[in-house]
Amino acid sequence: MCGICGKIYFDRQRTQDRALIESMCAALRHRGPDDSGVHVAGRAGLGHRRLSIIDLSPAGHQPMCNEDGSVWVVYNGEIYNFPELRTELQARGHIFRSTTDTEVIVHLYEDMGPECVGRLRGMFAFAVWDERAQELFCARDRVGKKPLVYAETGDGFVFASEIRALLQDASISRDVNIEALHHYLTYQYVPGPQTIFKQIYKLPPAHTLTLKNGRVSIRRYWDLNYEPKADEADEDELIERFRAVFQEAVRIRLRSDVPLGAFLSGGLDSSAVVAQMSALMDRPIKTFAIGFEDQDFNELPYAHRVAGLFGCEHTEYVVKPEALRVLPDIIRHYGEPYADPSCVPTWYVAELTRRHVTVALNGDGGDESFAGYERYYANMMAARVPGCACAPLRALARFLPHRQARWSPLRRAKRFLSGLHADPARRYVGWLCYFTEEMKRDLYDPAFAQAISSCDSVRLMAEALQRCRAPSLLDRTLAADVALYLPYDLLAKVDIASMAHALEARSPFLDHELMEFAARLPARMKLRGSMSKYCVKKAFEKKLPPEILHRKKMGFGVPLQRWFREDLRQPAHDVLLDSRTASRGYFRRAAIERLLREHMQGSADHSYRLWALVYLELWHRVIVDESDVLGI
Repeated sequence: MCGICGKIYFDRQRTQDRALIESMCAALRHRGPDDSGVHVAGRAGLGHRRLSIIDLSPAGHQPMCNEDGSVWVVYNGEIYNFPELRTELQARGHIFRSTTDTEVIVHLYEDMGPECVGRLRGMFAFAVWDERAQELFCARDRVGKKPLVYAETGDGFVFASEIRALLQDASISRDVNIEALHHYLTYQYVPGPQTIFKQIYKLPPAHTLTLKNGRVSIRRYWDLNYEPKADEADEDELIERFRAVFQEAVRIRLRSDVPLGAFLSGGLDSSAVVAQMSALMDRPIKTFAIGFEDQDFNELPYAHRVAGLFGCEHTEYVVKPEALRVLPDIIRHYGEPYADPSCVPTWYVAELTRRHVTVALNGDGGDESFAGYERYYANMMAARVPGCACAPLRALARFLPHRQARWSPLRRAKRFLSGLHADPARRYVGWLCYFTEEMKRDLYDPAFAQAISSCDSVRLMAEALQRCRAPSLLDRTLAADVALYLPYDLLAKVDIASMAHALEARSPFLDHELMEFAARLPARMKLRGSMSKYCVKKAFEKKLPPEILHRKKMGFGVPLQRWFREDLRQPAHDVLLDSRTASRGYFRRAAIERLLREHMQGSADHSYRLWALVYLELWHRVIVDESDVLGI
């Protein structure tokens, strides 16, 4: 697990600036504290920061080349099938100087060129400089566990693991992409391939990028197919197949030359991972959990129960409001606005875990493959409501009270009924969003509203739903989350939080072979009535207790509603009503004042909206203004 960067000048006669590559590497030091390397040759420059996981010897130093030095690679990730690939490549005459998975990529590229990505099983972002062809080849793993951002400047092409490294290049401007800002207020993150900066882009998951003769070409190399369904198999057979695929996904993620543990929330997915690890390992598992004093958000009792069940060496930490003192550090690492408040507990669980181990398995990805979110069931139910009933039910929603906690049954019922009339994309966005399009129209300054008048955040969801050709609405919704929510929210959060503390996070549920198996499962094996993740629950019903298997999904929530009415009340006012905030020209002061007033009075819960706005302003101060005075 590492940080990578590089720049290729368009002018073939130009000599690479070694100091620039070194400064980009320095900005990524947290991702790889164990080693640093730079390769400069002519117009090409590659940089690397190493976190040693496999082969801790100096032989794993990057940038790494082939036997004659014509192919160079910088790589971030883990290739879990590298021993098998190494054996194949040695049989074909390739000579290895290390036991790293990095060297497998070098020789596989020599044999297969860009098609090499199809053979890799794992998480990765890498860049190959082919000296003979004068060609740069970059690739990102299938679901986007490892990041890669890039920019075209006036003189060349620059790439890195994080935005903060790209900004070391003075030719990259910090001009804000207002369309991305508009999408951020809807989704709580900036959907790729855009970033918050006009000049910088994300390479999407399952895509490769080739730079040749000054031209960039991008192509998709993998897709998750939901058809044909495994309808011929009976339930017991499918559950047994799942057990086998899941066991293999966990087993290959236990390969490590450094201490290894697991995140444990006490939810089904992380508990299943720990249960499977326990069956495969001959020593106690080190597990780590985060909780809150507010019991409505505290999962520690469940994590403690699972840890005791499997004899884990368990460590816990309670997050309190003062924990937000790390927010400026979080903002620097993300590089762009990111309003999922679970980034705070994720940051702390990564910090806690790194004190004890260097690698941690987690349960990420189970929901998106096995229909774990309540919204999947709601979406299916909404599609079955007769058109003639939508208007009366929507009218009924207006009589339901507004003053409800974010996840209260009445609030969810109101949201469900209010969206029945909408098309599938708009309805689904309505359940996900922080600010609806109507809310944003009220929030925006007139001039800003005019500037983004042609931007439609719902279009992104519509395109994601349409791109999946499966006839089932459930499959199309799962595919949309795999395309948007998973890589640009959940996986970005875990990558940034873990790598900020030089911790490698591994996700068995995101093994692409497991995901392909899940995609082909009939809907009844994912969503059985209102029971989510049916297949996973049946597979672990003899290993996990009922209170873990069937408890209501809590998620990695944060008690923002109370925090904004108590500890964060004054800081929120100070930041959002400050003259610097107003000077951005985005929002009407009266609209901001109304959100604050309604929330503090308890007439509405705007906690997640206020969080998004506070985070956006602090991002401006930390990243765009480069200010040390944040006003919090």
